[in-house]
Parts: sequence; C-alpha cells; structure tokens
Amino acid sequence: MAETVLRAALASAGLDGQVIVDSAGTGDWHIGHQMNSGARAALARRRYDGSAHRARQFEASWLPRRDLILAMDSRNLADLRRMAGPAERDRIRLFGEVGDVAGLGGAADRDIPDPYGGDAAEFGYVLDLLTGAAPVIAARLAQLLEPSASEPPV
Repeated sequence: MAETVLRAALASAGLDGQVIVDSAGTGDWHIGHQMNSGARAALARRRYDGSAHRARQFEASWLPRRDLILAMDSRNLADLRRMAGPAERDRIRLFGEVGDVAGLGGAADRDIPDPYGGDAAEFGYVLDLLTGAAPVIAARLAQLLEPSASEPPV
C-alpha cells in the first residue's frame, strides 16, 4: 500500500519521474504474489490501484543503489540495517519518521503497523497513516531535489 500511496503523492507534488519508488519486504513469504486482497480493497475504496504490485524480497545488493530506504516498522528497520554497511545505515529510515506520523496523530513510535490478516478498519487505519505521511515525504524529497540557489539556472 505504501508504494502505491507514495507514488500518488509524488505525482501530486510534481515529482513523477524524478523519484524511483519500489517496494520489497524483508521476508520471502509472498514473493511473486499480488498485494493482499484486503490491501487492494482498501486502496480501491480510495481510488488507488494496487493491482500491478507483486511481492519481492529486499536484497542487500540494492543498498548502494538506493538513496533512501523506508521501513514500515522497527523490526524491518533493524533487519535492513543489519544488511547494510556503516555508510548505508543512515539512509534506512522509518516511513513514519520521515512522514511524521506522530505529528499526524499516528503512533508515537512512528511504526506503520502491518494490517495483514486484519479487517477493513485495520487496513483503513494504515491507509490513513500512509496518506497522511506520503505528502510529507514527497515535500521533503521536493526540497532535496530543488536546485541550489547558488547554482546558475540551466
């Protein structure tokens, strides 16, 4: 769900094509499978399309090629940081930290819970967190991508 929502927020911020977003889990349980039906249904109720998503497992070889890696919760954050070298660990952050879910009334620990196996309300709650945090992340990325004021215009 996070990939779909973040892509939409980036497009709304005018960053479509400037930021590459992909999604992968730290476990191998669902590789190749479609997004969970509860997640697809929650997205569809809000006019997002998650049908193209296929589960993948994160590979350590991707670390040097990613500028920012967003983990959904503290456990995944720790797993990803264990895969990383010292120079890469600071580029692995919590989605909820970068997206300021605590400031949006979300979980104080900034974890985005996994609603897998939950009901529609649980998927809706997670989607609320994601749709609140994604525009914050998009705005922060837009600031990083702005040309420096000291650079001459192209």
